[in-house]
Formats: sequence, C-alpha cells, structure tokens
Amino acid sequence: MSHYFAEFFGTLLLILLGDGVVAGVLLKKSKSENAGWMVIVVAWGIAVTLAIYAVGKISGAHLNPAVTVAMVLNGTLPASEMMGYIFAQLAGAFVGAILVWLHYLPHWKETTDADAKLAVFCTAPAIRNTFSNLVSEIIATAVLVLSILFVGANEFTQGLNPIIIGMIIISIGLGLGGTTGFAINPARDLGPRIAHFILPIPGKRNSDWSYAWIPVVGPTVGGLLGAWIYNLVF
Repeated sequence: MSHYFAEFFGTLLLILLGDGVVAGVLLKKSKSENAGWMVIVVAWGIAVTLAIYAVGKISGAHLNPAVTVAMVLNGTLPASEMMGYIFAQLAGAFVGAILVWLHYLPHWKETTDADAKLAVFCTAPAIRNTFSNLVSEIIATAVLVLSILFVGANEFTQGLNPIIIGMIIISIGLGLGGTTGFAINPARDLGPRIAHFILPIPGKRNSDWSYAWIPVVGPTVGGLLGAWIYNLVF
C-alpha cells in the first residue's frame, strides 16, 4: 500500500504545481498572468523533479499510467501492481486539481474566458486534428519513456536522476508540446478533467469529452512504443 500512496501523493504534488502554474498564467488578476509558455514548461519540469524526489525511493515515482504500463512491459514492475498504480495516479491527479481550484478560488469568477479555465485542468490541441493530435501524443510519450529508460541505464551522481528527468520534460515541452500541450500522461489529463467537470467553477464550459480520449490513448500507446523500441534496440 505504501507504493500506491506514494504514487497518489507524488501525482497530487505534480498536478498541484503543474496545473497551479497554468492557473497563475491564465487566470485574471494573478500576479503571474500572461507569463507565457516558457514559464509553464519550466515549471512543469521542476514539478516533475520535485515529485520524483518526494516518492522515488518508495514507488519509483511513475506518476503516469503511460510510464507504469511501459515498466510492466519492460519487466520492471509486476503486472499485478499495474492497476493499483494507475488508480492511485488518477486519484492523486484528481485531488491535486481540486487543490488548484481551491488555491485560486477568487480568480475563477474574475476570469471570463471559459477555455482558459478548462486549460488550467487539461490539455487541448492548437489545431484540432484527430490523427495529428494522436500522433503528437504518441511521439512525445515515446520520447519520454525512452528517455527515462536511457537515464536508468546510466550511472549518475546520486540524486541527480530527478533533475535530468525534469530537464527532459522541459525539452519535450519546448520541442514537442506546442501541438497538443504535451499531456504525455493520461492521469495528468483525465483526473483534472473530471475535477473540472464536477467543480462549481463560475462560467465554465463543457469539459471537452470529445477530445479527452486522445491524451489517454496517445500516451498509453506512446509509452508501450517507447518500451518496445528500448527492448528491441537497446
């Protein structure tokens, strides 16, 4: 159970800081309003780093169902633990999103842009094209999983791995994130999207369920693809 709670807490922390920076940039009357894409991407990378430091020694800090299924395929995680990890990650993402809503409570009413409110919680494509959006998420997540496996195959100074993975997130966000907002994590998108759906947010729009399957299926396929390529080639 300690592994599952670690995944819950680590994913909660990831979403609290990651969605928190998006809220700060997009919501009206925030001191960081309009800080931009670079701030969002760098903050997500740092959030990943901190979450890995927090729970890495307990659960391996997957924090992402796509990573979990990849680790099962790679033989690193027993298949019997997969669903427990994924449920914990989804729950952590959901609760983390609720904390973001609570933290920015007065700002929702001040913000009239319903799309911006949704974007605090989940991703959306820059250009809506089902095939291209799906491919973007597959490629970005395959790169993520390959990079994690590459890092694990090398010896670094003790404690450096989380920083390297955080830098990888920044690189993926800057290089591949402009198309879909780089969900690269089904829990990161689905848990907060559900929170958006149920929370009493003034002036909110629908939760864009017609798109919601892409940041779930794309990263899952990408994670499996990344693990398969690593096992095949390396």
